[in-house]
Amino acid sequence: MMREFDPNDVLSRPLMANLATVMPDGAPRNAPVWFIWEEGAIWLLGSVDGSAVKHLERDPRCAVEIVHFDNDAGVLLHLGLRGKATIEPMSPERFRRLLHKYLGPEAGWNRWFIDNVAQIEHPDGRMIRLEPASVFTNNVSFFRTGPDFAWPPDS
Repeated sequence: MMREFDPNDVLSRPLMANLATVMPDGAPRNAPVWFIWEEGAIWLLGSVDGSAVKHLERDPRCAVEIVHFDNDAGVLLHLGLRGKATIEPMSPERFRRLLHKYLGPEAGWNRWFIDNVAQIEHPDGRMIRLEPASVFTNNVSFFRTGPDFAWPPDS
């Protein structure tokens, strides 16, 4: 009882992703992150002092999980990406596109947030890049409808 869905639909939405990394003792770590999908890779924000960057520099194995859940519409799509991440220099242009995805047009951005938190041009900024070695999709958009799927909507 599965129905395929295009991963690009989930990747294009301003959803939260969860980045799972591995600690030095082998314990997993998980953090919610904003992301952008470009050039066949998912791009996440980081910094030279950030824990995710430090974990991935030591052990690049990771997983990213994204869920599109709309209870009222009966939609539940799960997308998993797995592989080895690389740490890339900050790309202010890509970072701006990522922020636009979540915050809308730049004219409406909160200046305090941009200047004090986002710091688009900060030299310590990094981008985490994961070109997935494997992609997993799971459409369970039948929890309200039974064997009929709520997703994709009938055209």
